[in-house]
Amino acid sequence: MNDLKRLVSDKKMLWAQILIALVLGVVIGLILSPKGMAVLGPSSAEQVAQWVALPGKLFLALIQMVVIPLVMSSIVLGIAGNKDTNFLKRVGLRIFPYFVGTTLVSVCLGVAVVSLFSPGSYVDSDLLSSLGVSSALALSQEPATISIPERVAAMIPANFTQSTLDKDMFAVVMYAGFIGVALTTLIAKQKTLLLDLTQAVQSLSLKIVNWAMRLAPFAVFGLLCDITIRIGVDVLLGVSAYVGTVIAGLVLLLVVYLLLVSMVGRFNPVQFLKSIKEAQLLAFSTSSSAAVMPLSMQIAEQKLAVEKPIVQFIVPLGATINMDGTALYQVIAALFLTQVFGIHLSDSQIVMLMLTTVGASIGSPSTPGVGIVILASVLASFGIPPSGIALILGVDRILDMCRTTLNVTGDLTACIIMNRWLAKHVG
Repeated sequence: MNDLKRLVSDKKMLWAQILIALVLGVVIGLILSPKGMAVLGPSSAEQVAQWVALPGKLFLALIQMVVIPLVMSSIVLGIAGNKDTNFLKRVGLRIFPYFVGTTLVSVCLGVAVVSLFSPGSYVDSDLLSSLGVSSALALSQEPATISIPERVAAMIPANFTQSTLDKDMFAVVMYAGFIGVALTTLIAKQKTLLLDLTQAVQSLSLKIVNWAMRLAPFAVFGLLCDITIRIGVDVLLGVSAYVGTVIAGLVLLLVVYLLLVSMVGRFNPVQFLKSIKEAQLLAFSTSSSAAVMPLSMQIAEQKLAVEKPIVQFIVPLGATINMDGTALYQVIAALFLTQVFGIHLSDSQIVMLMLTTVGASIGSPSTPGVGIVILASVLASFGIPPSGIALILGVDRILDMCRTTLNVTGDLTACIIMNRWLAKHVG
């Protein structure tokens, strides 16, 4: 784990560099955007946006290149690297109910804020008239409806190679889990050999991540500048009530996390926020939980003093199935569109929407933009016109950045809670 400890050792002020890059990216993006100060024309702005986004794309490509071996090696080491074979049972009986519970809390918050603010009533009719232009895009992103039995069967990765090609991180986690459990049953000689090999895979992956982190400030600047050049401020103003409602829900979810950290984890919430700010800024900038996972592991172990086996198990697992921010966003977006189109949902339908959202968010890929794809499947289940996605498509990247920040915060909160419950059982 020495590579993990050195991950940002030469970047002690990484959070400050990321924050400066974030501000500069937005400011310069607004200056160059045709929808901002219009220094460049539309065609020139498009070309410039592609080039400034290049460092960000390279950063994400480097992270995505090693995310599967890193996730697998971390989970295997987290399970099989612990001398106490009962550790897996203890952590499993606690972490899965915890993840489901916090996801249910997040969707309840989403229903509460969207019912309170009714953002759909503020949408201008002129915006609705433009939906026909982009409805084909929304429809083309709608995934096929899969029954519950099929979903359960699909949890077992029958073809790991195909799962890897599809970037199905939930299948990767399941595969790594089976390997980790199986390793605990082997004789000491075989187990030690395989654990050493797995440790080497993790070290190699973290070495590449270490190289990628050197690009982080440039990646943040490029990604933020790119999205600002493309959307300007007009799109944000058009659905500002919706954006404000989502952000309000995410702030309430953050408050819930801080209460859990303080009351259950017995950890100072102010110190918690100070410790995780680098991960939050990187999550906000990249919109990818997977990209932040190595940094989250480093922060959890070094700054939050979480035991290494807990970190190795919780963070990769959380980056795959603990998507509280995404779940909150999806339920708000769905109910927002029901308000826009004048669709009335009964109480039982709202409950079903909440449960569907919880199920859809678990195992969703930890990559940018996937929330819109998942949302399409949720809308189709309740007769909400999928063309409505066009109304929120323009602001999705901004909200994706916000909800990813909460997803990562939720993973680190889980580390604090599980460390409080399980640290004394770690062998």
